[in-house]
Amino acid sequence: MMHMTMYWGADLTLLFDWWTTDSWPTCSLSLVACFLFSLYQFLESLRILRFKPTSAAAAAADLLSLPPSIEAPFLSKRGGGRRMQGLRRLAHAALFGVNAVIGYALMLAVMSFNGGVFLSVVLGTREGCGDGMRRCCAVQWKP
Repeated sequence: MMHMTMYWGADLTLLFDWWTTDSWPTCSLSLVACFLFSLYQFLESLRILRFKPTSAAAAAADLLSLPPSIEAPFLSKRGGGRRMQGLRRLAHAALFGVNAVIGYALMLAVMSFNGGVFLSVVLGTREGCGDGMRRCCAVQWKP
């Protein structure tokens, strides 16, 4: 039977019928797995840093710095041509898909209403987001 309020215990079913725990060691392993999966926020910052498409404002600023010629609007500082741009978009979409799947799975795990699962997901998400933000800030705002 599913719980409808938060509870603290080692008996839980997580996401699938075969992922059940009945003792504290197996529950602890499940909590560690939830914590590791919830570090997915790091993937979000990696996706934003590595595969961020250039905005219109950034493209306009690049165009103003280039010498006027016919090829100027088609040049990019990142380079790589159409094939590389297609691979970049594919990698961006793949990371977005992985991020979405992990996020929904963690939401369903939290809906087991186990307090330990809730805390491990919240702490893992905070840690992943914090690590991602530290790396993001170090890359974007170097003095």
